[in-house]
Amino acid sequence: SSHACVPSMAAYDQLYQAAAEHEQRFWEAQAINTLSWKKPFTQVLDEAKAPHYRWFADGYLNASYNCLDRHVEAGHGKRVAVIAEGDDGLAREYSYDYILQEVCKLANALKGRGVKKGDRVLIYMPMSVQGVMAMQACARIGATHSVVFGGFSAKSVHERIVDAGVTAIITADEQVRGGKAMAIKVVVDEALAMGGCEAVHSIIIYQRTGARVARQEGRDLTWAQATRGQSAVCEPVWVEADHPLFILYTSGSTGKPKGIVHSTGGYLLWAALTMRWTFDLDPIAKPHDVFWCTADIGWITGHTYVAYGPLCVGATQVIFEGIPTYPNPGRFWQMIERHRVSVFYTAPTAIRALIKANTQDAATHPRHFDLSSLRILGSVGEPINPEAWMWYHTEVGQSRCPIVDTFWQTETGGHVITALPGATPLTPGSCTLPLPGVQAAVVDELGAEVANGTGGNLVIKRPWPGMLSTIWGDA
Repeated sequence: SSHACVPSMAAYDQLYQAAAEHEQRFWEAQAINTLSWKKPFTQVLDEAKAPHYRWFADGYLNASYNCLDRHVEAGHGKRVAVIAEGDDGLAREYSYDYILQEVCKLANALKGRGVKKGDRVLIYMPMSVQGVMAMQACARIGATHSVVFGGFSAKSVHERIVDAGVTAIITADEQVRGGKAMAIKVVVDEALAMGGCEAVHSIIIYQRTGARVARQEGRDLTWAQATRGQSAVCEPVWVEADHPLFILYTSGSTGKPKGIVHSTGGYLLWAALTMRWTFDLDPIAKPHDVFWCTADIGWITGHTYVAYGPLCVGATQVIFEGIPTYPNPGRFWQMIERHRVSVFYTAPTAIRALIKANTQDAATHPRHFDLSSLRILGSVGEPINPEAWMWYHTEVGQSRCPIVDTFWQTETGGHVITALPGATPLTPGSCTLPLPGVQAAVVDELGAEVANGTGGNLVIKRPWPGMLSTIWGDA
């Protein structure tokens, strides 16, 4: 733990105090040291229109440049960015160089179709490196993406197209999960048939399986057709830090999904900082780390800890198309062994399903695999019950890997309360302490802080860069 990014409780306290006492200075230093700016900002936090806080508002940057170009320019182009493993077990490595070129070709294809800064692009894709490239290509030209989970219905796709005023869609013919191919493009066609989608002028279809799909002349192109002959160089569109990077719809407790908007500068900074603080990823100091977040890009976890965070810090990550129980419940452990994964981040639901499956089939139990490469385990999506925590810790982590139990949500952009691997005590079932810059408190109905050990509402007293900038359409 002495080599961790936050190596001790004393170091955590120091960071936490610095963020609380010298807020502006703290965030200014973090933003300058973590991200590459085209035009430096002069204002850290603009609170004039609270609660619509604006971070680094007059600074200009580009998310795709920060995730790809700057690593290539620093001489790390040959580094593996993504190890993509298909449902069928075939794995392929993609370097930073290669991903940058493919992203540029797709970005040029989108530009050629008239997609420009501020336009909204809907992404409805399988869990794949191509999905991440699609997100990066939108960011590169300043288009705001809205990713819809590949398992969602035509109605969900339709609602999001209409609400966001989508003009282009990136999708696939089919997706493959658990040995089965499932149609995706047909769901997009069904959504468009529901009406009110007249603004959609372009659909790019990634051919995952090569299945025949209906294509409308002049509107629908395959990814290969769209990118053929496109330049592998695309100058990034520099956007103000407050420019919307993406809209991600929550399930919506009140019936209609709400589009959570995240800005480019503040969100990206928080994604990168939490990659370092929580997962202790520093590819320069620890070049052999392999990070694996099992979340789909359709969720916020897949945005922050697959599409943006790992690439922003220059890490090597695994992207997996399939499901944890196919062809058997040993799939995760087999992949950790095969790709020498060192930081593994998954959901308690998956862990509980695997505990159950592993009691039925001893051969797929984690102890039958070489998991010695693991050094940090993470949990996300819901509170992890102590029983699952203990199994994860002893059986997967062999009682030597700290577990970071991360509390956060779509609205927070990244972790807000979590254990830190080199610092905080390990307490099964507890997400421990707030991150630096997150001033958390528990209050009663009237907003007064309650005594320790008393329940109440969790509040965060000050803005932090990862928080949502607004709800789409809510001026």
